[in-house]
Amino acid sequence: MSVRTRVEIALSAGPCLPGVAEPATIPAVAANDCTDGELIRRTADGDRNAFETLYRRYSRPVFGLALRRLGDRGRAEDAVQETFASVWRAARSYRPERGPGAPWLYAVARNAIIDRSRVRSELPAEAPDEASSEAGPPERAEAGWTAWRVHRALEGLSPNERAVIELAYWGGLSQSEIAEYLGIPLGTVKTRTRSALARLADLLEEEELA
Repeated sequence: MSVRTRVEIALSAGPCLPGVAEPATIPAVAANDCTDGELIRRTADGDRNAFETLYRRYSRPVFGLALRRLGDRGRAEDAVQETFASVWRAARSYRPERGPGAPWLYAVARNAIIDRSRVRSELPAEAPDEASSEAGPPERAEAGWTAWRVHRALEGLSPNERAVIELAYWGGLSQSEIAEYLGIPLGTVKTRTRSALARLADLLEEEELA
């Protein structure tokens, strides 16, 4: 059974799908001409054409990413299925002001891949008692504060710099994958990444001194 068929079966299950969409109020723009963010917003409104366009654009890249990370074709196909089922369910959580659609979609894919990886690594027997490695409330609060500061500092980057950082750290892509996705040389990705990280460090330092 193909990945596409499995995704369609998952989406037709019923409970995970949003209610029947009201008549579209979005201008009749061909889905193929829409940006990723526009497609995600239209998917949130129940537009299956938009969802299918997203699938055609990203199913192969997501499968390639999952296969490289998981090393197993079957689990990679499961990760693709989970990714696009999650895209359909969670499209309303996408916020265009926080960045373009691709990093958001790759973040969804990364979570699905991690879930597939955890399934395989789960141990059947109970582990011996030991101190929990999970962060407590103070650590989570500090991490949340740091994440908020970094997100705000990202707004001070140029669009080109912000794109490579979002794809790397939110989308989980390697520099080679970013170069392929953006259609630019690998050296350009490395240069933009170095520049963006240096600028982020300056912005965060300026905030601390303010």
